[in-house]
Amino acid sequence: MVDPAGDGALTRLVIPSGLNASLVLLRHGESLAITEERFQGRLDTPLSPLGEDQARLAGERLARPDRRPHIAIPATAPIEIAHSPLARTTGTAFAAERALRTVHGAAVPTPRPEVGLLEVGQGAWEGLHRADVEARFGAELEAWRQAPNQHQAPGGERLVEVDRRVRAALPRIIDRLRASGQSTEAARTSAAGYPPPSSSPAWSLLVAHDGVFKVVLLALLDLPLERFWSFAFGLTGITIVGIHDGVAVLRAHNLMDHLGPLQDAGGADGENPDQGASGAL
Repeated sequence: MVDPAGDGALTRLVIPSGLNASLVLLRHGESLAITEERFQGRLDTPLSPLGEDQARLAGERLARPDRRPHIAIPATAPIEIAHSPLARTTGTAFAAERALRTVHGAAVPTPRPEVGLLEVGQGAWEGLHRADVEARFGAELEAWRQAPNQHQAPGGERLVEVDRRVRAALPRIIDRLRASGQSTEAARTSAAGYPPPSSSPAWSLLVAHDGVFKVVLLALLDLPLERFWSFAFGLTGITIVGIHDGVAVLRAHNLMDHLGPLQDAGGADGENPDQGASGAL
């Protein structure tokens, strides 16, 4: 659990020993708010037409992990697909489900909303154009960029609050992996965090946002919240975290090769490097 004294202190996320599994983090596709350069946070806008294409291609990539270059998940259906309840993540999750069903059929679970994966609330900034936020809240925005664990948007969510709900959601997700009966026992002769080459662990798919995924990754890797800006998640970027013998290992981060067809057609590649830095999460 987190912050039992209510003072903001965080306790370590405990990952069960003996579990050999993977968590796949998939950021949503482009939303209408992104096309309009508006800060999102909890603002609920759907995928743009480009975002729908991005989500479809990401799902197809997950459905065929053996396609070169290989990605480090088994060629099986996920145990679950959990997503933030917002429209852009819900749309991405169901696009992934449809693609996975073309390969794995009824074994693919129906996506379920997980409130713990909601985006970081951005308070007064939500819905405003990027230029308006920079003009009206320049000092607050710079503070958020420099020390996100100490500052937030006016009326926005503190990172310690985000971390609290993330650490409540992750054990539920990990417990479903363990209870599935499809995970394999970790080989004690291998290095901590690294499964044997022959293992084919169960996996779950999480579909959420740049900001909350930063916190998810920090919690899994036991890193402090002040490292919030250390990881960037591009639109429909795929990140893979292996879980082995109580240890989480970052096996791949922000894979985006599935967007190649959009680049070939002259579309955007989904990187949005300035979005996270500006706080338009």
